[in-house]
Amino acid sequence: MKTFYVVIPAYNEAQTIRMVINSIKGYTDNIIVVDDGSTDGTVSSMADLDIIILKNANNLGKAAALIKGMREAQRLGADYVITMDADGQHLAKDLPRFIEMAQHSDHSIISGMRLSNPQLIPRSRYIANRFANFWISWAAGYPIEDSQSGYRAYPIAILNLLPSGDYQHRGFVFESEVLIKAAQNGYACEMLPIEAIYDSLSRPSHFKAIRDIGLITRMVAWHLIKRGMNLRGFYHGVLLPYYAKSRFSLMNTYSILTLLASISILILSAGTSFIGLYLHGLLVAKRS
Repeated sequence: MKTFYVVIPAYNEAQTIRMVINSIKGYTDNIIVVDDGSTDGTVSSMADLDIIILKNANNLGKAAALIKGMREAQRLGADYVITMDADGQHLAKDLPRFIEMAQHSDHSIISGMRLSNPQLIPRSRYIANRFANFWISWAAGYPIEDSQSGYRAYPIAILNLLPSGDYQHRGFVFESEVLIKAAQNGYACEMLPIEAIYDSLSRPSHFKAIRDIGLITRMVAWHLIKRGMNLRGFYHGVLLPYYAKSRFSLMNTYSILTLLASISILILSAGTSFIGLYLHGLLVAKRS
């Protein structure tokens, strides 16, 4: 039997963190919460609970908090790490399903998939996720239906693929880049349908659609440029899935818009990158 730890990054989640932890305790006591410099009493609200609490003195971002929690789980002997958000968007009742899938896999990331119920997701978030899915699928070389889900089960060996640098303020880019890194090293990403929970009374999401999708696009564009645009990945991750969908639904409006807009962004990104490299070359030549 594999050993699992749940890792929860938390930043100013005093209203929900205790409820989230108590719901998880019905399934496992292996819980690590990483407080990412909260100022609202998040730590004191869970201080009496029998869990592992790690603290960042300052707000370093979700990526840094996740890595810190995952490395602690690795130190404690975890085989898999399940990541969950602290705002109550992820339901603990899905944990047995993640564990069951992971028990039969050593070489896959198990990712929650919310986009099976698009009518439950705010329209802006849905469109932003579709754009991100396009890019991540291309770079990974296989279709990924929800590249922005934070509810995932990672084999602990994934940590060995990640550079040991500073993850401060890499935010949501990390959760996209780890899928690409994993795919380049032979790991698959299996999807597990989960409910999409969006409470109108909950705090605003830390995910900023325009800013974070822009950062994700830049990161993916760089990975593609380094791999000669990964045309094989475009064929298997984008064209084949879109063609398969078109045979049944003639590609819905969102699919068409995502494809066209993402190709436009690619052209702009490639042009911008070329100009940047060209100017850098001129500067180096001038200095020489």
